[in-house]
Amino acid sequence: MMRREEILSILEGVKHPARGEQSLVELEMIKDVEIQEGAVTVTLAFPKRRDPLAEYLIGSARAALIRHLPEGVKAEVKTVVEEAPKPAQKKPLDLDLSGLSEVGHIIGIASGKGGVGKSTVAVNLAVALARLGFKVGLADADVYGPSVPTMTGTEGQTPQAFQDGDKEWILPIEKYGVKWMSIGYFADRGQALIWRGPMACNALKQMILQVAWGELDFLLVDMPPGTGDIHISLVQDIPMEGAVIVTTPQNVALADVEKGVNMFRNKSVAKPLFGLVENMSWFTPEAHPEERYYLFGRDGGAAMAARFGLDLLGQIPIVQGIRESGDSGEPAALGSRPDSLAFLDIARTLGSKVGA
Repeated sequence: MMRREEILSILEGVKHPARGEQSLVELEMIKDVEIQEGAVTVTLAFPKRRDPLAEYLIGSARAALIRHLPEGVKAEVKTVVEEAPKPAQKKPLDLDLSGLSEVGHIIGIASGKGGVGKSTVAVNLAVALARLGFKVGLADADVYGPSVPTMTGTEGQTPQAFQDGDKEWILPIEKYGVKWMSIGYFADRGQALIWRGPMACNALKQMILQVAWGELDFLLVDMPPGTGDIHISLVQDIPMEGAVIVTTPQNVALADVEKGVNMFRNKSVAKPLFGLVENMSWFTPEAHPEERYYLFGRDGGAAMAARFGLDLLGQIPIVQGIRESGDSGEPAALGSRPDSLAFLDIARTLGSKVGA
């Protein structure tokens, strides 16, 4: 059976990004460690009801325990609220919509499943809108696979927290004329984020509602792939104006598009769909942009859009450089290749549809 000292040693590796990279142990946040046969329960004490990074710290502590505990030993992380022994206590922050008061259009970027390039489309659409002169932000709500830091070359940066009256806020990272926020900024590279459903929902809301976005024409929300409870909760709690569905041309993608469409058209959600973006429409060699090779079928996205009564906002070709641009942190929408121009066209179309 493990000892308390061993558990504390594990938790020494969990740092609070907004508190000078001090560990949970250094910050005296470990209220209790309960060790039983086959289970370890850690209780974290928070001095306020709402820490800007509470869900991240809980998830990180649980992930650290799972990685280091012997096989078969369960890990659980609980929380309690303890008033810190300070002369003046600030009111706890309640998540509300005040941070979105200067945001014009909140639009979700969604897909029925992963692997269709949804995040690539979201990041490049944000950059394209910024190139057109709009004030843009993007919230990376894909807590299980946050990719915005990599795709924007902002890995290693940590958003700062600040106090404004009785509210605590997180400042987004700014680059390419876009304000970025992602749970990936608070996790080590390669760290697996382990979330239960309610924990994931709360983390998503913090990544949107607790951010000092300021004045924006567009706030894009890169939603997790799929159509589960997390997605419905997110759409119901965030005042999205509507959404864009991303797909690929294959016939097998039809069922996934239908799931996404049905979710937004469900009576409990009832959000309009601005249209469908077909990604990986054809392959174009970078040296021969006039050539097109339809690797996954032709005009599948147009057929899907017609079937569900949607507008086809645009088709994004595969160009060798689009992957290289994403990996290097320079979005393709910054350039002038066929895929770059396609993103700009989609941005113009979306802007006209919402009256921006």
